[in-house]
Amino acid sequence: MDFVNYYESPLGKIKLSSNGTKLTGLCFFDQNNYAETMDSPHSEKELPVFTLTKSWLAIYFAGRRPNFSPELTFKGTVFQERVWNKLQKIPYGQTTTYGEIAKRLAAEQGLRHMSAQAVGRAVGHNPIAIIIPCHRIIGSGGKLTGYSGGLERKEKLLLLERVDSLQTGTM
Repeated sequence: MDFVNYYESPLGKIKLSSNGTKLTGLCFFDQNNYAETMDSPHSEKELPVFTLTKSWLAIYFAGRRPNFSPELTFKGTVFQERVWNKLQKIPYGQTTTYGEIAKRLAAEQGLRHMSAQAVGRAVGHNPIAIIIPCHRIIGSGGKLTGYSGGLERKEKLLLLERVDSLQTGTM
């Protein structure tokens, strides 16, 4: 059984999901890919992982970098999970590109090339937004592209972290 709970953020209502011990999903209430993070049936319940996640979010939305993280677990394809693990390595306040992640994944697997578009599709299915910072991925040339929570929210999240989106960092 999965459990859900909610958090009212400055950018809209956020839905949280858990398997009872770990966070399995976090997305804005109006995102269309949220159902992918939950098994059926599910019920609303307050859990320690939700309390910890809400504390993390309160610190984050106050413009500070949380120094802890709730325990996370996610289910996806092997490729998606590799991409999501890369996302977690992007430092607070920095960005990187879909192409850079593709290049790093290709190198780790001994491949000459990997599709930035494939990375983009995996990023778009990130089940734990914000904490797994898919908003820190930008297009080539610093362009803000794709965010399942909406580009306006992506821009606000980057501004909250004081990111100059044209400056990409390293993972």
